[in-house]
Amino acid sequence: MSNSSSIRHFLLLALADTRQLQLLHFCLLLGISLAALLGNGLIISAVACGQHRHTPMFFFLLNLALSDLGSICTTVPKAMHNSLWDTRNISYTGCAAQLFFFVFFISAEYFLLTIMCYDRYVSICKPLHYGTLLGSRACAHMAAAAWASAFLTALMHTANTFSLPLCHGNALGQFFCEVPQITKLSCSYSYLRELGLLAVSACLAFGCFVFIVFSYVKIFMAVLRIPFEQGRHKAFSTCLPHLAVVSLFVSTVMFAYLKPPSMSSQSLDLALSLLYSVMPPALNPLIYSLRNKELKAAVLRLMTGWFQEH
Repeated sequence: MSNSSSIRHFLLLALADTRQLQLLHFCLLLGISLAALLGNGLIISAVACGQHRHTPMFFFLLNLALSDLGSICTTVPKAMHNSLWDTRNISYTGCAAQLFFFVFFISAEYFLLTIMCYDRYVSICKPLHYGTLLGSRACAHMAAAAWASAFLTALMHTANTFSLPLCHGNALGQFFCEVPQITKLSCSYSYLRELGLLAVSACLAFGCFVFIVFSYVKIFMAVLRIPFEQGRHKAFSTCLPHLAVVSLFVSTVMFAYLKPPSMSSQSLDLALSLLYSVMPPALNPLIYSLRNKELKAAVLRLMTGWFQEH
C-alpha cells in the first residue's frame, strides 16, 4: 500500500502491447496532431490577419481554435513520447499539470461552443439586434467569461483531485491523466468530495446542453419561416458547421462517461477517449473550412500568399 505522499510518478495506459503497434500509434498521433496544428494555425492566422473578418463569429472561432490547439498539445505529445520510447511513466507534477490543462481547454471549448450557439441564435432570430447584443465589448466579455470559468473549473478539479489520499497503486486506466482514473486510486471516502464537484460540473454542462438544444429549436423554427429557399439554405449553412462540431464533441463525451458499466472495456474506453480528446481538434478546422466559404477563401489566400513568398 502506498499513499499520495510517496507517489512520484503514475503509469499511463499503454496504447499497444507490441512494438510495431506502438510505432504505428506514434505515426497516427503524429499525423493527427500535425493536421490539428496546421488547420487551427491557418484559421487563427486567417482570422487575425483579415480586418474584415473581425466579426463575432470569427472572433469566437479564433478562440475555439486556440482551445483546440491547447487541448491536443496537452495529451498527444506525452502519448507520442510513451509510444516511441516504450514507456508508461508520467511524473506526479506532470500528471497534475496535464489534468489541469486538459480540463481547462476542454471546458473552455464547451463554453465557447455554447457562446457560438448564442451568436447563431441572435444572428438568425434577432438580426436587427445583432450589433447591440454582440458588440465588440460584449464578445470580449463573453470570451473572457468562458476562459475564466474554464480556469476555475480546472483549478478546483485539479486541487481537489490531487488532495485525495492515494493508496491503490499508481496505474491509470487511461493514456492521459484524467479525474475519474485518479479518484479510483483513492482509499478513503474523501473521493465523495470530488464526486460532488463532478456533479456540479455535470449540472453546469447539462445547462449549457439544454441552452444549445433550445437555441437550435428556435433557430430551425425561424429558418423554416423564411419564404425563399436561398435564404433558408444560407441560414442553414451558417449553423451546420457549429452543429456538427457540437454533435461530435458532446456525443463522444456523453457516451464515454455515461455509458452503462456493462459496455465498459479497456479497448472501448481507449477508443472513446481518443475520439473526444484527439479527433475534435483535428476535425473542427476541416468542418468549419468546408462549410464556410469566406473562411475557406481566406485560408486559401493565406496559403497562396505564403507559397508565393517562399
